Amino acid sequence: MKKILFIFCFLSIFLSFGQQQITLEQAISIAQKNSPEYKALLNQNQASYWRYRRFKAGFLPQLRLDATLPSYSNSINRLTNDEGVDIFVQSNQSILEGNLSLNQNLAFTGGTISLSSQLQRVDYFANNSKGFSIVPFSINYRQNSLFYNQFKWDKKIEPLIYEEAKREFIERMEQISLSTSRQYFALLKAQVQSRIAKSNFSNQDTLFQISKGRYKMGKIAENDLLQIELSVLNSENEVISNEINFKRTSQNLSRYLVLDTENILLSTPKELTSFTVTLKKALAEAKANRKAVIEFRRRRLQAEQDVAEVKGNNRLQMSLRANFGISQQGDTFNNLLQDFNQQQNIVVSVGIPILDWGVSKSRRKLVEANKDLEITNIEIEQQEFEQEIYLHVLNWQNQRNFLKTAKKAQEIAIKRYEITKKRFILGKITITDLNLALQEKDRSILSYLNSLEKFWTDYYTLRRLTLFDFIKNEKIKTEDIIYD
Repeated sequence: MKKILFIFCFLSIFLSFGQQQITLEQAISIAQKNSPEYKALLNQNQASYWRYRRFKAGFLPQLRLDATLPSYSNSINRLTNDEGVDIFVQSNQSILEGNLSLNQNLAFTGGTISLSSQLQRVDYFANNSKGFSIVPFSINYRQNSLFYNQFKWDKKIEPLIYEEAKREFIERMEQISLSTSRQYFALLKAQVQSRIAKSNFSNQDTLFQISKGRYKMGKIAENDLLQIELSVLNSENEVISNEINFKRTSQNLSRYLVLDTENILLSTPKELTSFTVTLKKALAEAKANRKAVIEFRRRRLQAEQDVAEVKGNNRLQMSLRANFGISQQGDTFNNLLQDFNQQQNIVVSVGIPILDWGVSKSRRKLVEANKDLEITNIEIEQQEFEQEIYLHVLNWQNQRNFLKTAKKAQEIAIKRYEITKKRFILGKITITDLNLALQEKDRSILSYLNSLEKFWTDYYTLRRLTLFDFIKNEKIKTEDIIYD
């Protein structure tokens, strides 16, 4: 056991010269650039960005070319002639056509207007002739539903989705700070516990050597000596188990920060400068900055959209197709650009359910019920949203007192242990009293670190809940990410 302990101590001394020292602020800064969470968040934000770009581009003019490269066919086809008789005709021809169109979606109507030009050429190989058809100018309008405008709802909802994504990015960045803080303190506590275990072992071993001398002189009983020896053995086990935990937490933090070393030395964070957080201020900033507020609005609109879509298409279904233009055809290309023929058409399609056994009504009632349910859920979540902030602000207001008390208790416990150890050496108290003082000292140190961890994690939770920096007194922002 002592050989193993010696190896651990030797390695600790050797590695301490090459340790990478990191503060909590540095760890958070590294995590917000290198951690797996950040990389996943970056990909998610990129998808949201390009979705919004696609939405915006959908309301800009779209120029499109559709062409059919020469297609050749040599086959016998069945056709119906003017007398209503099916005949078989051999076809040996090739077709080349192209269509250039400029399309524009109209948000205020829900339809699409387009300006297009079309050219066709057909080569007949049976009689070595050809034919041309041209539509130099054609205006087309189409609208799938006259009672439901998808574009109008997209104009309302898509900007909210994008704004929601941008706020979620900031929230998730603050969540990275919170996660880093927890992993940082996990390693810090393991680091301190390992140091305490080694110090305790050294002290216990020294006291054991002193006690052996006192036992030979007959000043203590054999039972006391055995109890001290047992404490030394337990201290050895504590050193080994704490060293293993220290290596594990070092590895966890190193992987999270994507560092090239697991040999990390942390410093104990100091307390923040004093600042006041009122419930009114926290709620106001949360409602102004959090993505949940945008999410509530978006979900309401989507529920209303579902109702509008069903009502618009449930009973009377109407669609519109209209076209106006000029055209010409012939067997000579040069004769196509004169004496144009007009072409116009308007098609209004109507669909009316006569007897559907309540299907239309059921569909409408279903989406209305879903809308009411969604609104109820939103109201409940809004209450939980406000309650979470209220409870956290209330808890934060007491964190400094908790930390101050834990720090004072640590100082008292350490001082008491030093006094108790001196009294034990003088033979005025038993080993049991010394062990109790040792345990209280170790618990107080760990309790202070737990309070310090709670202080910092609560601080970063407060930032995440409000997206507001109360120290700088400004809204939390991130650098704009540009996607090429």
